Amino acid sequence: MEKVSAIICAYNEEKTIKNVITAVCNYSFDEVIIINDASEDRTGSIIRELKQKYIINDIHLPENNGKGRAMAVGVEESQSEILVFCDADLSNLNEKHFEQLIIPIMKNEADMVLGQPTHTLFNYKLNPFKSFTGERSLRKKDILPILDSIKTSKFGVETLINLYYQAYEKKIKYVLLNGLKHPTKFEKTSQSQAFIELMREGYQIAGTTLNNLELINKVVINHIKNFRE
Repeated sequence: MEKVSAIICAYNEEKTIKNVITAVCNYSFDEVIIINDASEDRTGSIIRELKQKYIINDIHLPENNGKGRAMAVGVEESQSEILVFCDADLSNLNEKHFEQLIIPIMKNEADMVLGQPTHTLFNYKLNPFKSFTGERSLRKKDILPILDSIKTSKFGVETLINLYYQAYEKKIKYVLLNGLKHPTKFEKTSQSQAFIELMREGYQIAGTTLNNLELINKVVINHIKNFRE
């Protein structure tokens, strides 16, 4: 059996981090890695408290450098063949969700599995942003070639990974994680702050896209080729 690591990247998630870590640690992962991206609330102290109860590899970054850097640190620290990424602001995370993410990878049904929470702002069946989900699984060896780019991608990290997998025609599978809730920014903070964060994240996604035009070109060529076939 291939080993599986869970990687949780957290920034100011004191309200949900305990339940997410508890759900992950109660599953049979070979390794649990938690990256605290210089949180300014109680996230770090909660992680340290839970370390007294669970076996976790907790890394507390001194500066906030964005989600991409945190994910890259988790990949570098991992000792497993399969990696499962989970956001730190989830509710109702359970064993079935992990199995939905892991089993298709183990059975070689997919190179990457993207898990879509059913409780989101958009109808999950029509969600145009489902590829941006933070719940995903993949093999470590597949992501290593773009690890340096991931480090500087910030919130554009999901865009970069998705482009890379499409450009090289890797198999991507979407699964619905029934009952899983992922809050919107408007539920987590004030309306004005939510707009600011969305604008910043949109800018980072656009920057990642522009910095990877070669991958976009490959994706377009693949689509044209598949259409002709």
